[in-house]
Amino acid sequence: MSILRPFLARVIRHGQLTVLSPDGSSESFGAPAAGYPEVTVRFTTRKGMRRIILDPRLGAAEAFMDGEMEIVQGDIMELIGLLRANTPWDRGAKLKDKTALGEWIEGVKTRLNSINRRRSSRANVAHHYDIGNDLYRLFLDSDMQYSCAYWPRPDMTLEEAQAAKKAHIAAKLALAPGQRVLDIGCGWGGMAIALAQLERVEVLGITLSEEQLALARERAAAAGVADRVRFELIDYRDLAEREVGGFDRIVSVGMFEHVGAANFETFFRACANLMTADGVMLLHTIGRFGKPGATDAFTRKYIFPGGYIPALSETVAASEKSRLIVTDVETLRLHYALTLRQWYARTLAHRDEIVAMMDERFYRMWTFYLAGATAAFESGGMGNYQIQFARSRHALPLTRDYMAEAEGHYL
Repeated sequence: MSILRPFLARVIRHGQLTVLSPDGSSESFGAPAAGYPEVTVRFTTRKGMRRIILDPRLGAAEAFMDGEMEIVQGDIMELIGLLRANTPWDRGAKLKDKTALGEWIEGVKTRLNSINRRRSSRANVAHHYDIGNDLYRLFLDSDMQYSCAYWPRPDMTLEEAQAAKKAHIAAKLALAPGQRVLDIGCGWGGMAIALAQLERVEVLGITLSEEQLALARERAAAAGVADRVRFELIDYRDLAEREVGGFDRIVSVGMFEHVGAANFETFFRACANLMTADGVMLLHTIGRFGKPGATDAFTRKYIFPGGYIPALSETVAASEKSRLIVTDVETLRLHYALTLRQWYARTLAHRDEIVAMMDERFYRMWTFYLAGATAAFESGGMGNYQIQFARSRHALPLTRDYMAEAEGHYL
């Protein structure tokens, strides 16, 4: 009998998971069901199985990365999807892989890991974003947007959906010629460049990634907007001390997840100080449904050290301390799942190049990361929030009509 039986027999109800043990024995859990995958895994060592007993999420990741758990039927996306689909967040289900004490410890570790002082913030960014631009070119869209796309139609290409995302955000910023715009966490410059192309605005993009900075500057020059789009390697906290009241608009896409819960109030205070009296901000962030939680051990260790996915409640509560007015909130429930499936498919298509560039273990880690993230957005407690803030209640039109009008014009 598999040592994983107590865990898997409790979790798998729909769909089927077959486990092949190192001694050649096999055991199946669940039953075939429409809409659920059938997956077979083989363990090459007992150690790989014990890893999962000790810590199901991190243990499964490392067993897969080290070749101690092989997917015989299906793939890692289907395996994680099967587990998540049997424990959907919106039906109140949980994997229950940790006791109440274990969950409390994970919460403490998350808080300590995401304190994110200036030096640690730069090191954490380098861990994920300075591993080479060539890797990201292989699985992102042509504009290298490394955040949730926007899918008004499910049959769009990834490139179309990312262009729609930029137009959607630009419309919410209520741009006008001559404005100064700040892009906090500018990535490879795509959003900043797009804003300058859509309206006659000046944009400053800031990042802590040297790899991103160099490419963003190259791209602005190639796009012919370098006279209005600049990029700097600077922490938002340092910029807030230098540019008080300097920006009419602030946009931040996919950066707030790296701020850390301990710094939420600091972040919003910095943004409020950076904005003019009539300033407007659009924050696009991954968020967790329900109450605040913790970052899982795999993500902390391998993917986003210092990262934390915020609940909407703690995000808004932190913004209130700086007297920012929440003027609009949109929840993108499944848009990131659609985006991640595109990234996963492109990663599989470029397997040989990624293995040659990094190594086999990295490739397995990356596919595990993308598969786990996809499952979290399809069945788990993750989504995306776009939150619009203003300092003055008079800063924006009284109705939301202007957003649809501008978005139609930009597209």
